[in-house]
This record gives sequence, structure tokens and C-alpha cells, in this order.
Amino acid sequence: MPFNNSISKYDWQFIFIGFLLIVFFIFTDLIGVIDKEYFYFVPRLISDQPHRIFTSILIHKDLNHLLSNLGGIIITRYFLMRLGNKSRFFYLKFILICSFLNFFIIWIYEKVLSYFFYVYPNYAALGFSGIIYALFGFLLLASFYGKVSFFGKKIGLKSNYEVHKMSKTIFLIGFIFSFLPGVSLLGHLSGFIAGCFLFLI
Repeated sequence: MPFNNSISKYDWQFIFIGFLLIVFFIFTDLIGVIDKEYFYFVPRLISDQPHRIFTSILIHKDLNHLLSNLGGIIITRYFLMRLGNKSRFFYLKFILICSFLNFFIIWIYEKVLSYFFYVYPNYAALGFSGIIYALFGFLLLASFYGKVSFFGKKIGLKSNYEVHKMSKTIFLIGFIFSFLPGVSLLGHLSGFIAGCFLFLI
């Protein structure tokens, strides 16, 4: 059965997220009316400013960072449609839940680090790439096993060897680039773990 890649009724969620990222970039980087330092993910500030759990995924370091993540949205949208996505809200629900879960995984890592090594991480993280890596973790498993529902709602993803092979290749290439300076390996890795976990529940 040939795959139809035309615009569908499920695409509004991908367009909405892409549009939101672009709008935030315009207001933070181009116009400069919003100070993006107020939206970074900073571990020591989360308890007093929990909004950073969500807002950190909406802002980007520069235009290249934004474009790479918009490309990630396009790729994951393509894979989801190839797998037969039947949900108008899966993408948004996944992002919302994954933001919490990704934060929780990083929080555990920080607690372990501070407990055993008496070191508390002091860094700032931003960008949508953690969510992209979570989606790749989810898609790698869904393309192999299929996935009927997500938190009780039908998504109808079917196994697809071609998607599995492509998503695995893209993830591995991206993971290698995660070791470059200025790239958050922890953010990418925790996102991938979160995506795999969300597939399993």
C-alpha cells in the first residue's frame, strides 16, 4: 500500500509546535523583547521557577539550532505518518508528558551525582532536541513492535521495517553529534530513555 504524504487532519499538531518554536525565536532572538535566560532549564532554579521545565524546550541557542529541531519535527512527523498515526493529539500529549519525564530523569541523575560525588550540576539547557530524541526512542520501538494506544487513546502505529531502519540510522548519527562541544548529551540521552519508557507503559 503506497504511503500518502499529503497534509492530513493529524498535521495541525506538528504545524502548531513548529509555529510556536518559530514565534519564540522571533521574540527572543530577532526582536529581543523577551529575555530567553528566563526560560532556560537551570537545575538550581527549577524548585522556584518550575515553568522552566516546559519553556526550555521552546527556545533555541541560534538559528541553526532552531532549524535542526524543525527538521527533527518534519522527520518524526514523516515517520509517524508512515507508521499510520491515527491520533490528532498524540504529538502534543507526548511532548507534555515527556517534558515531565525528561525532567524527572535528569533530576535523578543530579541527585545521584550530588549524593555520591558531592557535586551539584550548574548548567543551562534549552531547545526541543530532548523531545526529538524521546520521539526517536519511541519510534524505534513502535516501528519494530507497533503501538496500538498511548495512555488509553488509539494511535494505531504499525510496525514498519523501513521506518525502523531509517530512524535507527538517524538516531545513531545524531547521538554521535551529541558528543560535540556545546551539545547536551545528557538532554539527548535522557530524552531517548524517556521515549523508550513511554512506549513501554
